[in-house]
Amino acid sequence: QVQFVESGGGLVQPGGSLRLSCAASGFIFSDYYMSWYRQRPGNQRDLIARISTGGATYLHESIKGRFAISRNNAKNTVSLRMNNLSPEDTAVYYCNGNLPSNPPIGFWGQGTQFTVSS
Repeated sequence: QVQFVESGGGLVQPGGSLRLSCAASGFIFSDYYMSWYRQRPGNQRDLIARISTGGATYLHESIKGRFAISRNNAKNTVSLRMNNLSPEDTAVYYCNGNLPSNPPIGFWGQGTQFTVSS
């Protein structure tokens, strides 16, 4: 079965760094665009980073220069490296895999929470 396991959440101090990882199984990982979404308290779930099957990346303007997305097809993982964190980054972060087919096919992880606080 399709499964995403996110890890790396927790508590981090302002200005600190954190790396989130998503381990995927149950589908052909290398065929999918992989993304990270976040849902801040009281807000909608928003796309913040995406990496294509060829390695091209997208970063939301709000996190450019601080976050970086990468993937390892040999290990079926996608990671999000986050630097200079602030309380505004506190959210549930979700791993997503998307196949740009017609109709599109996508899978979601359960999400991982992290909090930026002193």
